[in-house]
Amino acid sequence: MTVVTSDLNDLAMTRTSLYGTEAEATFSGITSFMRRRYSRDLRGVDLVISGVPFDTATSNRPGSRFGPRSIREASVQSAWVRHWPWDFDPFDVLACIDYGDCSFDYGSPQETPAKIKAHADHILAAGAAMLTLGGDHFISYPLLQAHAAKHGPLSMIHFDAHHDTESDGEDQRIDHGSMFYHAVREGLVDPSRSIQIGQRMTNDESMGFQVVDARQANTTSSQIIARTIRERVGDHPVYLTFDIDCLDPAFAPGTGTPVCGGLSSFHALEILRGLRGINVIGMDVVEVAPAYDHAEITSLAAAALAMEMICLYAARHKL
Repeated sequence: MTVVTSDLNDLAMTRTSLYGTEAEATFSGITSFMRRRYSRDLRGVDLVISGVPFDTATSNRPGSRFGPRSIREASVQSAWVRHWPWDFDPFDVLACIDYGDCSFDYGSPQETPAKIKAHADHILAAGAAMLTLGGDHFISYPLLQAHAAKHGPLSMIHFDAHHDTESDGEDQRIDHGSMFYHAVREGLVDPSRSIQIGQRMTNDESMGFQVVDARQANTTSSQIIARTIRERVGDHPVYLTFDIDCLDPAFAPGTGTPVCGGLSSFHALEILRGLRGINVIGMDVVEVAPAYDHAEITSLAAAALAMEMICLYAARHKL
């Protein structure tokens, strides 16, 4: 790990290397995710962090359009040192940038899915992987389209209070509750190699996903759950998606559709750490709605979960 203290600040703009961790006052400066350089230059980049501030597909409380900004702001509180408890700094081995946000016209919502897919297509075509900050959970659908176009049918690891497999027929609604129904039907996701964790809403149709619901998840050790996930996905290319409402509202009140009885932040983080070695090729953290948050605890949890994902990616693809 490289920790450097210098007279430079605003490292999101002034850092001279895409690698390494440098110290900057957590209370000041431009708040890119983990102080990574803001850039649209994809040459030599391993991992792109970008935001999709879209929330018009939400069914309850809106506001996750402010999620990417809030997660970035929360992340800088731990950006000065290697992410604990991993034994390496992912930024020592990953050339990583904050690409900013996907651009779309909020007044033309029917055009937004194609805009998100084009945003992802451009980044993936350059050879970089993606960690996407949402936004409501619908954004995973066009992201899956882009990733499946590159990698073929994907395994999916899905943390959520909801299954998001509600059938809406062939209407292709822009809805954060039905996108994985379409992802399975279109062959983007192979449910026989996929798993959902933390669900606690009535749903009688699993669509072939293995489900570790909230009661099972809360009464089973993180090590056993992680082993179950690894056995399910094998070495298949994995898309990892984490809806922050998988956490109990005590740990993540700042979300649009909170449901009591969820996972603790510690339990969720430990499960992710137990997935070291999986073939993760794409990731997102979604549904942070800071207007309903308190003391940034939801955004802090989201930033920590995002860092676990970055460590998983680096451990598999760079170490």
